[in-house]
Amino acid sequence: MTALLTATTADLVELVAGVRRGEPSRCDPVDVFGLAAWSGVASDGDAAAGACRRALGPAVSLRLVVESVASRRSESDPGVLGARMVAAGAPDVERLELHKALSRWAPRVRTAAVVGWFRSATALGVRVVVPGDASWPSSLDDLGDHAPPALWVRGGGDLPAPGTGVAVVGARAATSYGEQVAADLSSGLSDRGVTVVSGGAYGIDGMAHRAAVASGAATVAVMAGGVDRFYPTGHDDLLRAVLRDGVMVSESPCGTMPHRFRFLSRNRIIAALSGAVVVVEAGRRSGSLNTASHAHALGRPVGVVPGPVTSPLSAGCHALLRSGLASCVTGVPDVVELLGGQDDLVEQAWQAEQPVDVLRVSDALSTRVDRSTDEAAAASGLSLARVRTVLAEMEADGLVERRPSGWRRRPRARRG
Repeated sequence: MTALLTATTADLVELVAGVRRGEPSRCDPVDVFGLAAWSGVASDGDAAAGACRRALGPAVSLRLVVESVASRRSESDPGVLGARMVAAGAPDVERLELHKALSRWAPRVRTAAVVGWFRSATALGVRVVVPGDASWPSSLDDLGDHAPPALWVRGGGDLPAPGTGVAVVGARAATSYGEQVAADLSSGLSDRGVTVVSGGAYGIDGMAHRAAVASGAATVAVMAGGVDRFYPTGHDDLLRAVLRDGVMVSESPCGTMPHRFRFLSRNRIIAALSGAVVVVEAGRRSGSLNTASHAHALGRPVGVVPGPVTSPLSAGCHALLRSGLASCVTGVPDVVELLGGQDDLVEQAWQAEQPVDVLRVSDALSTRVDRSTDEAAAASGLSLARVRTVLAEMEADGLVERRPSGWRRRPRARRG
């Protein structure tokens, strides 16, 4: 533990360098170390930790935690950390109960563990993103003192900019109806350039990620444990596919186990990263309702897909609708409207202008993935000869573009 106090700036910069990979930032490397270390020292969403970082800075507050843990006389002693917080004029210091916070943090302030987080991340190509970085999602700042100090990010994609992501969440024990709706929503949103965010779990989450991957789009899987671990293990192949164009992200460092409480705490990250949250299927005690609650508290719009009135897996969705806290979602246009984009009337006006065959071919194509003429014919239900003619007409109108490996729909201009 004392090694954290005696580490030189050069030592800390070396640890940080392995997980930064040229990330443009206004942050001092020592503060980056402090933020990343805090992500493992404090439990997810620990408001006392957030208040300490805000009042004293990440590096100084971490050093004071180490000093306080090493010199405490009793479990009721807030140590030098408490004294410095009072001196800094931090409000509600008593409410933070720093003596209890130090007891929570003490088992995690171990030099070997902290260094291990950085070494493991470096070996796996995991990067650390912190507030002040160009790629930091500023929407997370809406969480206040409950915001994560850092994100551990694995994969080739980017984190969604504010308003460009939609969370598609729901039951693990999903029905075939729920999985089909989740796939249709995820695919349609991906084709429109919206990043699908979910939790990587079985059922609705997995189907949302799977459909985005099949569309060749980036998707974000927010993990309850470290990003070094593919969890659940049955999603190994899916999460590897997510990493190609998207990312796995966690507020906890590598080596963190996905304990039960972390699944609820990570739901606030899913909600904060997203411009809207859509619940596809949820029972009365579903964790997806917790995500919807976080979204409502953050001012994010919530959409709910209705289900059969006889289905227990839709009972939570129907309760949300009855509460008036969520909007009814029956298709992609409803979700886009939640984001403040193109609404149903605009979409319907565009459709009214188009011949039926153009609409069928348009729906068969993607804005992100090239599809062959044969694939467009199979998906549209038209003959190959008819599809060739329609594609030529659409190309002339600027609705599609011909690419080396097939056709791609051009995105239509949207409002908002």
